[in-house]
Amino acid sequence: MNSFAVEKKDVLVNVLMKTSLGDIELELNETKAPITVKNFLNYVDKKYYDNLIFHRVIRKFMVQGGGFGPDMKKKATGTPIKNEANNGLQNDVGTIAMARTTNPNSATSQFFINVNNNESLNYQGDAKMGYAVFGRVLKGMPVLKKMEMSQTTVRAGMRDVPVENVVINSIRRIKKK
Repeated sequence: MNSFAVEKKDVLVNVLMKTSLGDIELELNETKAPITVKNFLNYVDKKYYDNLIFHRVIRKFMVQGGGFGPDMKKKATGTPIKNEANNGLQNDVGTIAMARTTNPNSATSQFFINVNNNESLNYQGDAKMGYAVFGRVLKGMPVLKKMEMSQTTVRAGMRDVPVENVVINSIRRIKKK
């Protein structure tokens, strides 16, 4: 997690993600990823993530959520945002990044948390835009590990879906101590 160097001038926002497997506290870097953090917090403030699931779990890679309900129905989203992957933050263990389609500027509500150092997801120039990291796990790595070890199956035509739903009960802003 060394690449997530926080500088004194960086504006950081903390959120608490309560899941069916336990709590994860995240620190979001508003200075390095302003568009992404604003977008994520917009969904948080609207309670959009409440009762959605982690619908994609791949061991030694990442866990992804923020788009589907327990019934595997996709939830409507807002407008896609500009990719901020060229912000110096790397897809290392414990970092949170925006999920997207093959279009680099297609991220909406879905995010993933890296459970491995995923260099291939980093910005490597305009031809390989990468995935925008915008925060990191401060507390709750054991919860993330538990999530990563979920048994998965194919459901609603999607692979790597946990057999037992891993539910995001809520994500809320929290005050720094």
